[in-house]
Amino acid sequence: MKHYTSINDIDNIDDWIKEAKELKANPLKYRDLGKDKTLGLLFFNSSLRTRLSTQKAALNLGMNPIVMNVSGDAWGLEFEDGTVMNGNMAEHIREAAAVVSQYCDIIAVRAFPTLTDKEKDESEQVMNAFMKYASVPIVNMESATGHPLQGFTDALTISEYKKVSKPKVVLSWAPHIKALPHAVANSFTQAMQKMDVEFVIANPEGYDLNPEITGDTPVYHNQKEAFEDADFVYTKNWSSYEHYGKVVNTDPDWMITKEKIGNAKFMHCLPVRRNVVVKDAVLDSDSSIVIEQANNRTYAAQLVLKKILENG
Repeated sequence: MKHYTSINDIDNIDDWIKEAKELKANPLKYRDLGKDKTLGLLFFNSSLRTRLSTQKAALNLGMNPIVMNVSGDAWGLEFEDGTVMNGNMAEHIREAAAVVSQYCDIIAVRAFPTLTDKEKDESEQVMNAFMKYASVPIVNMESATGHPLQGFTDALTISEYKKVSKPKVVLSWAPHIKALPHAVANSFTQAMQKMDVEFVIANPEGYDLNPEITGDTPVYHNQKEAFEDADFVYTKNWSSYEHYGKVVNTDPDWMITKEKIGNAKFMHCLPVRRNVVVKDAVLDSDSSIVIEQANNRTYAAQLVLKKILENG
């Protein structure tokens, strides 16, 4: 595997899950694999779990991680080709990606969408520019349209906690105070489509995800109906795709409660706004596996790095 930028880079998700579980059981088994190798972690946006878990994953493999908050610490980067750079951007991605490639054996990038320009966001300008101009492998730590490290983490977590061979998994929209990206929901959808699960999506009218991603996945606009017999309820807010980046509904009735999920396990990528997205009674109950889910971020990232390192 050269790069990891999409859930679709996973060839066999069951094999990946099995290998990630083995890493989790013995995380230092391959600590010599990354010896004398450097992982560059470039953050254009805030992070807690992604930053710490990916650093830990690198350390478990013997790598040396270098972290940079690009937006605040680096020169402003220009991504457009042929532009006259007489504005605020001081360095072009052509030089920046090439230079970072001299310092790092793998580059991991995190960059959020504009949520104002659908065409630009779907072009994955930042991620694709690094893939084009860097000479080393690229890992997606969340981009405009996807969060494949989180998506694989979620698949691993469901595999660990399922009690039936084919569980019912529901991805449910929930209210939020601001417009949020589609990346987590997109990658979770793609991950579930690769697994042997009964997968459905629940969201209000006006919040359907990109149909090219959801495909044949059933979409319910009635949350109660979608939740029937659910084994897992994965909750995430996202802004409108049809009315791109807009908040068209803030209905508090879509907030997750204990009564709604019943005996289902509750999942969320975090951070989560208590008593807006989900009630305290859910997060503080035995139904919630959000902390265990967050812990798996390390082993998902570690497997990705391991596969890239093994590829040479």
